[in-house]
Amino acid sequence: VQLVESGGGLVQAGGSLVLSCAASGSIVSINTMGWDRQAPGKQRELVAAITSGGSTNYADSAKGRFTISMDTAKNTVSLQMNSLKSEDTAVYYCYATSGRGGIYYRGKGTLITVSS
Repeated sequence: VQLVESGGGLVQAGGSLVLSCAASGSIVSINTMGWDRQAPGKQRELVAAITSGGSTNYADSAKGRFTISMDTAKNTVSLQMNSLKSEDTAVYYCYATSGRGGIYYRGKGTLITVSS
């Protein structure tokens, strides 16, 4: 199973980016997909998550600025990020859980740099 992220890069503060992630391989039904991030010198933190039923969860820092969506037919998840701030600079990782045991998969990450 592979999770491949795309859409990272350099953006100015106040700008927008869309991250996308596609899961491929022998993956059983996906329960949840989401994004977490890790900034230099900081712990990894959840950014946003969405269940196959459409329930969403956002970090306080992401509420009102980021929107997560999922295509269950394609096993893809996207994160629309608006009003980006310098503190959003981090490596963003896509993850997915699947099956009854909640097997966890994670992508290799994509770097987002927000310049002020």
